[in-house]
Amino acid sequence: MNAPLYNMEILRLAAAIPHHARLEQPGGTSEKRSPVCGSRVTVDISVDESGRVGAVGMLVRACALGQASAALMGEAVVGRTPADIATARDQLTAWLAGERDAPPEWPGMELFIPALPHRGRHASIRLAFEAAAEAAAQAVEARV
Repeated sequence: MNAPLYNMEILRLAAAIPHHARLEQPGGTSEKRSPVCGSRVTVDISVDESGRVGAVGMLVRACALGQASAALMGEAVVGRTPADIATARDQLTAWLAGERDAPPEWPGMELFIPALPHRGRHASIRLAFEAAAEAAAQAVEARV
């Protein structure tokens, strides 16, 4: 594992977070914070009539790894179900903990292979997925 922790792709993603404005009337909102580094991610989600993510907004105040993770989450979250997001969150958590061999089944997550030995960075990488899963569940519940 000689790959640099902060490579050009991580830095590119960190500078290009989609959905970087909060939603005015989200169905669900969640803020997650890393106690290790202080990174913070707030995710707003609205779901459509079928229960899939229709809109997302984010406020990301995190290190480059947390920003890159938020960018990857944001690039592929629209159209997903809360179960899809929860699965990605759980797979990410297990992978970072060494309980899963493969990266999560979410586009681009292999980018974080160099971060695997850096346990202090894992919380920041998980933030966007944890917040999105919680906000999506809230949004579905609010539609009921």
